[in-house]
Amino acid sequence: MIFTFKYSSALFKTLGIILCIGFSKMLYGQSIIQPGLNDLTFFKKSSKTWQIVGSVQADLNKVNTLNFTNGSGVLLNLPDHQQKGEDLYSLADYGDIDLELEYLMAPESNSGIYLQGRYEIQLIDTWGATAIRSGSNGGIYERWDESKPNGQKGYMGYAPRQNASRAPGLWQKLKISFQAPRFDTNGKKTANAVMLKVELNGVLIHDHVELSGPTRGAIGDGEVASGPLRIQGDHGAVAFRNIKIMKYDNGRPAEAVQANANSVDPIHIEASENYILRSFMDLPGSPRVVHAVSVGSPEKVHYTYDMDNAAIIQVWRGGFLNATPMWHDRGDGSSRPLGMVQRFGKPAQLLSKLANGQSAWISDTIGTGYRPKGYVLDAEGRPTFRYITYGITVNDAVKLLEKGQGISRQISLSHNPVGIYFRLAEAADITEVSQGLYLIDDQSYFLRLDETGGSKAIIRDQNGRKELIIAAVKSLSYSILF
Repeated sequence: MIFTFKYSSALFKTLGIILCIGFSKMLYGQSIIQPGLNDLTFFKKSSKTWQIVGSVQADLNKVNTLNFTNGSGVLLNLPDHQQKGEDLYSLADYGDIDLELEYLMAPESNSGIYLQGRYEIQLIDTWGATAIRSGSNGGIYERWDESKPNGQKGYMGYAPRQNASRAPGLWQKLKISFQAPRFDTNGKKTANAVMLKVELNGVLIHDHVELSGPTRGAIGDGEVASGPLRIQGDHGAVAFRNIKIMKYDNGRPAEAVQANANSVDPIHIEASENYILRSFMDLPGSPRVVHAVSVGSPEKVHYTYDMDNAAIIQVWRGGFLNATPMWHDRGDGSSRPLGMVQRFGKPAQLLSKLANGQSAWISDTIGTGYRPKGYVLDAEGRPTFRYITYGITVNDAVKLLEKGQGISRQISLSHNPVGIYFRLAEAADITEVSQGLYLIDDQSYFLRLDETGGSKAIIRDQNGRKELIIAAVKSLSYSILF
């Protein structure tokens, strides 16, 4: 038996990956395509607004603006008033595909991914938005009929299940499983195109959505068995990286197109008001957090506090908690975030006594005299956590930022400490992008210093990682923007 693979020059570099796909996948004629983004040869020639760069960065105070460094690996589009920009098309056409990519948007920017050049997944800055529509980030854009009355021209658009978006200037991950429309031998359509699954930043936002026809702005009214991957390029500054396409040359296996189903009825908790739930919480690569307090809000920004370490271990946007593993059947006592989650690594104390600014951070509470004192609620039901460490009484309050753009942590100490430091972040990389504003962990979130009492933060190296620390003062506040 002989198997034939079709591949482009861009694919040749990933032949080793293809050979590892496996026998069963070869039967369906799958091939993996990963444009290296060393140049633009994967795409048809387009406007000069498209270029290959090494890295990009956004200024949260500048609309539709991205700064970049020279290099390769990132596809950047910078349209402006003088060069409006054009859509970018792949050279090859595709039918059934699984598409993965990461994208980064400038504030108030707008773009989109069109499967076959006809069916759009919207990309737009909807940071902090509460009203979610088909035109929101991750939405399946509406169809359009110019002959209908005003207000009725758009129809059959699909909003994402929740706002799973990150802030502009942060990398966001999109995964799409798409099934092309089917046609008989006479060219008559026998089945509609289907968005089998769309995930944004790890959250399922569409599940088995059937598309009766092309969305607004399609390259044509008709439908076809295959068409180009198209990226909208005339609406705003946007960057892409890590593009990966799984192409199904003979159509997707039948068992892969069934709608997802839950084996049990899920038990979800929504925070229609400020809500607190204590449970176990499992974190990737860390021991189970057994005294976790999850705090939900009607603004749909939530966080989990580890009472054993006085640490915020995660924040997320979207739905509150999936309590199915906690309460279904006998349960295991754990819950899980429902939305787009930003985790902060292995739990560790916020405060530590160091001999100097380069001493290793203390990884546990041994020798600190740590004693949790629970929490008190304010008039709106929001907790302030209290504990004692190194003989210092600490009040640790978390509040939401305006428009749900993140959280603000306000820490008050009973007296001015000596030799004590706050550790604000630990990550693979930390970069100060402007005074008091830091990009953390491959542009996953922003950390902003709001009140430091005159102390200056230090970025230091520790065991191949970066830490952001600051000498402790009686009052400190900082914000997480995500």
